[in-house]
Amino acid sequence: MKKKVLAVLLTSAMIAATLSGCGGKEESAPADSGAETDTAQESQTDDAQAESTQGETEAAAEDAGGIVSAPTELTFIFADGDEGAKSSMNEIVNRFNEAYPDITVTIEPGNGGAYSEFIKTKDSVGEFPDVMEMRDTAMYVRAGKLEPLSDEIVSLFRTTTAFDGKVYTVPLGGENTNGIIYNKTYFDENGWTEPATYDEFIALCQAIADKGDMAPLVVGGQDIWHMGFWFHKAYNDQVLSKDADFIKHCYEGTKDFSDETFKAAFEELQTIMQYAQEGWVSTPDAQITTFLVNDMAAMMYSGTHMFSQISQADPEFEMGWFAIPSPDGKMRLVGGGGIGGLAISAEAAKDPDKKAAAEAFIKFFYEPENYKVYCETLSAIPSTVETPDLDVMDVFQEVIDANAAADDLAPMWNGRVGENELPPDFRNFTYKTLIEVLQGTRDIDSACEELNKTWQVSMQSFNPITGVGIE
Repeated sequence: MKKKVLAVLLTSAMIAATLSGCGGKEESAPADSGAETDTAQESQTDDAQAESTQGETEAAAEDAGGIVSAPTELTFIFADGDEGAKSSMNEIVNRFNEAYPDITVTIEPGNGGAYSEFIKTKDSVGEFPDVMEMRDTAMYVRAGKLEPLSDEIVSLFRTTTAFDGKVYTVPLGGENTNGIIYNKTYFDENGWTEPATYDEFIALCQAIADKGDMAPLVVGGQDIWHMGFWFHKAYNDQVLSKDADFIKHCYEGTKDFSDETFKAAFEELQTIMQYAQEGWVSTPDAQITTFLVNDMAAMMYSGTHMFSQISQADPEFEMGWFAIPSPDGKMRLVGGGGIGGLAISAEAAKDPDKKAAAEAFIKFFYEPENYKVYCETLSAIPSTVETPDLDVMDVFQEVIDANAAADDLAPMWNGRVGENELPPDFRNFTYKTLIEVLQGTRDIDSACEELNKTWQVSMQSFNPITGVGIE
């Protein structure tokens, strides 16, 4: 049969290698370097690669015959506000459509903007997609809109997030890993090396403070979500390391926020924040790059999304990266599969052909040669067991390696689901209370008492243990 029109083509160009932290380096050959010979060899190599790709596509097409019993169409929606997401998704969808002649995946653009509202609108008019990038996973699982994924698909990933033992999404990339991004030139000039322990990190901060020419750390405390990076670091060190179900136990009433481990998290942050720049509470996150590239601060603690921002601000800036070890010597990082990712609708799964086609598409998406396109374009940390060979910035490769070697890899405390899901707005209240403690306007004991009071009120409208607030 004649193949239908492929996925909707978007005109967006790929993100430049410098901005995405990936892509090969181009070098011009000297006049006498035998460039003509090299060009001929490259041409032969390109031809060979093209033949190899064609062969793989033809082989996949031959195998596709047993997947569906009749020509099958799938709709696919993703958050397309990022130009890189548009280009990479279209590339992978077109590859799939070429490899599977009896299956047509059609992209319905998310049109940027508020993606969650877009998905709600599609659902309300009876146009919920067959396959989608899912963000508000808990809400749609509770509404019965998503299909549990097969063990075969789940086994492709290092970590996933389950609801009552079932996995409904597979991560597009690992959670945004936080770490210290630092001025490598400044470190080299002073003979400083990356700390191997928590105590060495604090000693490094003190050494920079003693030198006196810049702040050891820049913190964007004006944006409440920025404080979440630091809070989770200490919470992970002190609380989750001893009780991964601390929030569940708070719902049950067997623990509360006066617990000594929770107080220890505040104490750890008091130690670290003494090395932040003056006025950190009124500094927005958007300005922390300026502090780093203009020699106003030596280090920042943030996610990999900052790599491209730093490169944009100063292409000559030489950055380094390291993870801060926990005080007990373990390496606990934000990473792995979070709550969001690719999902299959429960309605589509009622049709055996659509379900088979959707599962084939997801498995195809995460094949190393296809997943590589997505990860390189969006600087995404691979979440699969079999990782693609990426061409990325050195610091980004360090993050990938750290993810592979971490003692613990999990979402932030506010990214948990099920019995450890936070009540709405409790996260931000915690961060605001934390700032009061760090500013010295509230002591730790009174802060914990205030958190306990707010928790009791929050549980009246949301408690996944009793089912209150769960729709």
